[in-house]
Amino acid sequence: MQLRTVFSLLGQTLRDRPGALAQRLIAAPAILLALGAASPQTGVDITVTVTGLRNADGVVRACMTHEPASFPKCRGVEGAQGMAVPVAESDTLTFRNVRPGRYAIALLHDENDNGKADRAALMIPSEGFGFSRDARVRMGPPRFEDAAFDVAGKPQALSIRMRYVL
Repeated sequence: MQLRTVFSLLGQTLRDRPGALAQRLIAAPAILLALGAASPQTGVDITVTVTGLRNADGVVRACMTHEPASFPKCRGVEGAQGMAVPVAESDTLTFRNVRPGRYAIALLHDENDNGKADRAALMIPSEGFGFSRDARVRMGPPRFEDAAFDVAGKPQALSIRMRYVL
């Protein structure tokens, strides 16, 4: 329903029954609320369940991107969504208002909350990580296509298992 429809209803009421104006004005806020609820949504929610966290230290950093060249990072990528959630609240993460397209998600269990993926000797990750579609990790992060999934018009629920090397 558009505002034009609301105004035409009010105008018709005034022409047909001038005494009914008060009734229409009382109903106007409900009509306007319905207009807001009926407005087209630009995206859907993607809910991620995080499993396999080894402790309750630090935060879980999450990145969802549609750009293969930037995966698994979000910084400076238009349309990418990133978040950092305390581990105690990170069993479920939600990316809101995601537009249709092809995306991949990367997670990092930043145990010391220093904003980066810490590494031990030989560049081996010392903190946990996980990827959408449980993409395999070999000598570095997986390719975008290995972790990519399609977002259409319906909300989705994914599960990502945190992995630890050390």
